[in-house]
Amino acid sequence: MDGSVRYIGGMNGHQSPHPPDTWLSQIAPRLAAQMRFLIEADRLKTVIRGSRIADGSRHENVAEHSWHLALFAMLLGEWAAEPVDACRVIQMLIVHDLVEIECGDTPLFDAAQSQTQAEREAAAAEKLFAILPRDQEERLRALWTEFEAAATPDARFAKSIDRLQPILLNHLVQGGTWSDFDVDERRERMFAARIAHGAPALWDMTDKLLVEAVRAGWLRTAPEESS
Repeated sequence: MDGSVRYIGGMNGHQSPHPPDTWLSQIAPRLAAQMRFLIEADRLKTVIRGSRIADGSRHENVAEHSWHLALFAMLLGEWAAEPVDACRVIQMLIVHDLVEIECGDTPLFDAAQSQTQAEREAAAAEKLFAILPRDQEERLRALWTEFEAAATPDARFAKSIDRLQPILLNHLVQGGTWSDFDVDERRERMFAARIAHGAPALWDMTDKLLVEAVRAGWLRTAPEESS
């Protein structure tokens, strides 16, 4: 990223006669860097996920997903396997998908894209967080890295609800990405196991959602193991 800001000004989408670099050059460098990052972060609203919103009318975008997860963290922290800092969990969830501004969303069930996901997202993190002042770059990068490693109670709980939310949406729309990728119960349960690591009580609830989804035909029954 060259430090300039992508900017389409005005309600009609025409180029603004006063590009933001004009006013950004007139404020403190630290504030200018922060504003550049915040303007760049707005692009997350344009990145579309595989999951539908609960009424099934459209796909959600990644910014909506991050907001929904923050609300999950506010309300469901009492069900975490270990005591968690809700504020840190929320910060982690707001930050964790920002890299998708650069590399897009990788559907969980897309095996081909998943092979390169870690490499693409690491490169995106390097590029995106570098817009910020150094101390904030390091802070956001540390939150992102902690989430990816899932080695702390906060990160394990964040990972749990990051998986729970799309399962809930798939259940509500009666298929969603399960239908898109012809997912069977065994495959979903393999990915969903992270919920039990961070929030066993939420896993018990998830198990009921999956059983009901299989019974209703929204999630394919796992093929029987060959003897």
